[in-house]
Amino acid sequence: MRIRKADISAKPRERLIDAAYDLFSKSGVNQVGIDTILAKSGCAKASLYSNFNNKVELAIAFLDRREAVWTRDWLESEVNRRTRNPEARLLAIFDVFDGWFRKKSFEGCSFINVLLETKPGSPVRQAAAVHLAKIRAIVRRFTEEANLQEPEKFSQVWHMLMKGSIVSAGEGNRNAAREAKCAARLILDGWKRKNKSRTAR
Repeated sequence: MRIRKADISAKPRERLIDAAYDLFSKSGVNQVGIDTILAKSGCAKASLYSNFNNKVELAIAFLDRREAVWTRDWLESEVNRRTRNPEARLLAIFDVFDGWFRKKSFEGCSFINVLLETKPGSPVRQAAAVHLAKIRAIVRRFTEEANLQEPEKFSQVWHMLMKGSIVSAGEGNRNAAREAKCAARLILDGWKRKNKSRTAR
């Protein structure tokens, strides 16, 4: 995953989001104060409040950037790069995760982190839930392309495995993706198809 480094020549809004991305993805939203973000971005407080009404809006902008960088440019793109087969794409998610889990820079899923650290009903928590749903929508698309029955139910189950493996890796289990993939294979092999033909994996 590549993120843009803070660039002093960039506009204040971009510098603020870049700084927030780096800080929030590593430490969470609640643990990072406005002064820390301003110091990292090189922006004045006036620049912050001329671009965002409050820290909540900046946190939501961070989540939007996270979707672009993590969900789309990295996870979805890397899975699609590895294989064109829909069933294989579902399993490839865990192969991509395996490489991620083994990096020293592994920081967990920001959407999960934010969901757990914010209050129920808060705008930031709602935004995190929306972004998680977008990941599940990618899984559902692979599910539909694989002609699996009950694609919504399957994508929910598959996403639970994905999220569980991320949390397990956060606990220190670097083999979590490989172990989750073993369970995923059992689910995939036992799931009913919409027709008798199955694409080879």
